[in-house]
Amino acid sequence: MTGESPSGPDARSVVDWDAARGLGAFLAPAGPVDSRAVMSAHVEGLRRAAALAVPHVLDVSAMEPADGRDVVADPALLSRVHVVDRASWVRSASQGMELLLGAAVAVPGAAPGAVAQAAGAAEVGAALALVSTRVLGQYDPHVVGPGEPGRLLLVAPNVMRVGRALDAAPEPFALWVALHEQTHALQFAAAPWLAAHLRGRVAALLDDVVATGAELGRGGPAQRLQAWATTVGRVVRAPAGSSLGSRLLTPSQRATMAEVAAVMSLLEGHADVMMDRVGENVVPGVGKIRRAFDARREQRGGTVDTVLRKVLGLDEKLAQYSDGAAFVRGAMLRVGRRRLNAVWDAPENLPTARELADPAAWVRRVHG
Repeated sequence: MTGESPSGPDARSVVDWDAARGLGAFLAPAGPVDSRAVMSAHVEGLRRAAALAVPHVLDVSAMEPADGRDVVADPALLSRVHVVDRASWVRSASQGMELLLGAAVAVPGAAPGAVAQAAGAAEVGAALALVSTRVLGQYDPHVVGPGEPGRLLLVAPNVMRVGRALDAAPEPFALWVALHEQTHALQFAAAPWLAAHLRGRVAALLDDVVATGAELGRGGPAQRLQAWATTVGRVVRAPAGSSLGSRLLTPSQRATMAEVAAVMSLLEGHADVMMDRVGENVVPGVGKIRRAFDARREQRGGTVDTVLRKVLGLDEKLAQYSDGAAFVRGAMLRVGRRRLNAVWDAPENLPTARELADPAAWVRRVHG
């Protein structure tokens, strides 16, 4: 990780991040295994797929890095590819979390007790271990210095498990996954302001949430009771199906979260659309893979799994893909992919939460 701690020199995190990394890596199950030869071929296939994906992503998206770097000649200029196991993904992902969340879970000038830090580490570590069994790949632009290619992680056991579950041929499926992640890398290369913009909006949201939480413990009993009553009221009045996290937010916080969610929806939906546009000649069976993958993505488990989805907001995360993809398709239908790419020109060109559901409104605002 580069740069100073977001918590600052006089702040102590209520999360022991080293402990969270260690616990998450310990709890993450190993996943499917095979012979050494098969696993080695799988890892090399993922590395090869990541490089092969680059020219296809540039072609189908009609995008290029803003600084003109030749990523076709050297794919490492677009992203630094790491093929990892689940434990390694936990350790890497926690670095990005620490950068984004560190300031929001820090107490300036105070030293949180060991119990508080251990509880924070346990919560973060357990959550990362859970997600480590599901994530296929991740592009992280936040753990490198300005102008440097971000880190692209491909989680080998998960790609193997899901590919087999979908009955997809290993090489086409590996390329399909790599296309999605390299599209993310190209998004941030085409919009060099995007990583800082996202960090800023997330930081603003978390700072506000932390400030609101502090109000719950301030003042006398009557003031604290009023603060708690206001919070409970937001939970009760929230729309049915909302996650617990979104129910606890104030209206202004929900607006900021909607803004962040709209950007994330754009990123995920755009990557989903582009990875499918390559066609059968690049990824044989791409239509079949997409249909099987979407059916698997939409599956729901039993009661415990459903509760976890609602509490953690995972259902809202799933909606990001379909909402963002619908926006991208709608905008391209109206103005084509090259004019769609105006979204990467400046923060003000990003779709709002309302425009995400109404691409024609975005086209009118941005293109007149």
